[in-house]
Amino acid sequence: MADTPTDRRYLESHEWHKLDGDVVTIGITQHAADELTDITYVSLPKVGTKVSAKSRFGEIESVKATSDLYAGVGGEVVAVNDALNADPALVNRDPHEGGWMIKLKPTNPAELEGLLSVDDYLKKTGHA
Repeated sequence: MADTPTDRRYLESHEWHKLDGDVVTIGITQHAADELTDITYVSLPKVGTKVSAKSRFGEIESVKATSDLYAGVGGEVVAVNDALNADPALVNRDPHEGGWMIKLKPTNPAELEGLLSVDDYLKKTGHA
């Protein structure tokens, strides 16, 4: 998938993780947004919430399904995309930028290295 950014790490469950300074931004991939179709609601944690690596941090609902959201790294939530409250479909329109979910200050930034590269993500999900 040519629209999968190469500057991130991925989970097989279709979440992307982008390190910017000492903060990791997490969202879902275009593939996940396309599969969910019309996203109607996103449930996210509050700022200050501690999240463990490989654990559920929220859920996303669409007309088709409800799916859990997972963080590949542990840390403290330092920002939540409040724009998704009023416009959850922003995730459908711009999943890799404006439709981000949370920003974490990671406990151990090295955990990112254990996540999938874009090539590995595409192979594991059958999109290579």
